[in-house]
Amino acid sequence: MEKRWTLAPADETAVQPLRDALKIHPVLCRLLVQRDITTFSEAKSFFRPQLQDLHSPWLMKDMDKAVTRIVKAFDSHEKILVFGDYDVDGTTAVSVMYRFLKTQTQQLDFYIPHRYKEGYGISKAGIDFAKENGFTLVVALDCGIKSVDLIAYANSLDIDFIICDHHLPDETIPDAVAVLNPKQKDCPYPYKELCGCGVGFKLITALVEKLGLPQNFSHQYLDLVATAIAADIVPITGENRILAFHGLEVANKEPNPGIKALAFLSGAKLPLHIHNLVFMIAPRVNAAGRMDDARKAVQLFIAETYEKALTFAELLHSDNSDRKEADSSITEEALEIIAQNASWASRKSTVVYQPHWHKGVVGIVASRLIEHHYRPTVVLTESGTYAAGSARSVTGFNLYEAIHACREYLIGYGGHFAAAGLTLSKDNIEAFREKFEEVVSRSISDQQLTPELRIDAEIKFADISTAFYNIVKQMEPFGPENMTPVFIARSVKDAGSRVVKEKHLRFVVQQEGVSFTGIGFNLADKLPIIESGCPFDIAFKIDENEWQGQKSLQLRVEDIRVAEI
Repeated sequence: MEKRWTLAPADETAVQPLRDALKIHPVLCRLLVQRDITTFSEAKSFFRPQLQDLHSPWLMKDMDKAVTRIVKAFDSHEKILVFGDYDVDGTTAVSVMYRFLKTQTQQLDFYIPHRYKEGYGISKAGIDFAKENGFTLVVALDCGIKSVDLIAYANSLDIDFIICDHHLPDETIPDAVAVLNPKQKDCPYPYKELCGCGVGFKLITALVEKLGLPQNFSHQYLDLVATAIAADIVPITGENRILAFHGLEVANKEPNPGIKALAFLSGAKLPLHIHNLVFMIAPRVNAAGRMDDARKAVQLFIAETYEKALTFAELLHSDNSDRKEADSSITEEALEIIAQNASWASRKSTVVYQPHWHKGVVGIVASRLIEHHYRPTVVLTESGTYAAGSARSVTGFNLYEAIHACREYLIGYGGHFAAAGLTLSKDNIEAFREKFEEVVSRSISDQQLTPELRIDAEIKFADISTAFYNIVKQMEPFGPENMTPVFIARSVKDAGSRVVKEKHLRFVVQQEGVSFTGIGFNLADKLPIIESGCPFDIAFKIDENEWQGQKSLQLRVEDIRVAEI
């Protein structure tokens, strides 16, 4: 698939002063300026994140109310229920809160709603469970900010709620004892991008202070907080960067038994990096809720021993294998449906439906289809008497607005700019498909229908050294708003590249007498550019290859194109 290359801008007037201060390569200074780092002190904070730089939890609106209510529950020996969503952010948040509360009370349990029986967020079934089992306080994590009616129902049953959420609030805030969410308009908390687990962690740090526990007592939970940050695709800036950085340290020194067990089963090698959490740990945790019941994800993370954790990790590992099989087979089937409908080739959207597809993977399948047909995509399956599914967008296109414009054919929908869920009558699928295509065609630009490859900086092969790479590595952990840098090298020449495993390219490339090897996954179709004998440009990340105990730098090539003369 052709990509449009875009060189990210940087304030060039800020690059030289930063170079004078740091005495490092100007390309590295450019990367820092792109991340709004323009002074020595800002660079120091970036490269050496410090836990003492975290904001006081008491700055968050309602924190005093939340702490007071929980301490009252401890003193009165009330039963506390920890409630959370079924994804990675929710289950890690529940696990962290449960593990901490367990150090102060035995009057405790947790509740994870079933994805298909109860749906997302606080559920009536969960509130009824609390009432039937004598729980008078519920701490809800990664959900609840929109549950106005359900919190009112809980209040009528004399059940108090503390909400720890990070999703955008509506105008009306639930009438809970305390609502912790930095995105509330009147919340003065300085950092607004915490994940749900991060908000829960701030509550724990406030409780640690109130109860007079050692200041570092909460640090033992940081590996789970880092996992939530990695999985929930929140910006790796500010507090998230500090929490993720130190969370990885915990994961590599004294990990939660569940993290250790999942790392073992997924074949991850130490030290763990953020990408291990994203691509090895998170999918296995998410698979529990997608394929079965997410309760076992919490049971994994609250297990006291590695042996016990391993039994739950094996269940999650099995769920993930089932998820991958379903994901792969459904993607193949969906691609075949698209291929069979020749009239769809000129469309600017994709809507596919089969009643037997597994509801738990339709969102993943939508993302897979976009890798082949880059356009807003909806994947639907049967859900009881209705059709339900997930939608995914392409960069820059407001998917939620497009689905909102088709609401006449929908029973329910929700989501955000890049992803959404929807339910409709099976009789309306075709009408929705046509309306969605009409809306997308009218509002999407041709540019948005071509995937963007964002490049941070141009570099010469001669400037790529171990010292340079070591500084790039210190920019970890990578993630949104601090992505792994992508470089462009212009007018390079082939020095023996070849196709491997039919679809990948093994590169040997040279520029002005300096050679590098590299790998380009799924780039075999670019071989004619190389075989032409003409110079070409490559976009790449710098990587490290280890072979027989020897480490060397290599290029992870993202794309190639004929050199622009």
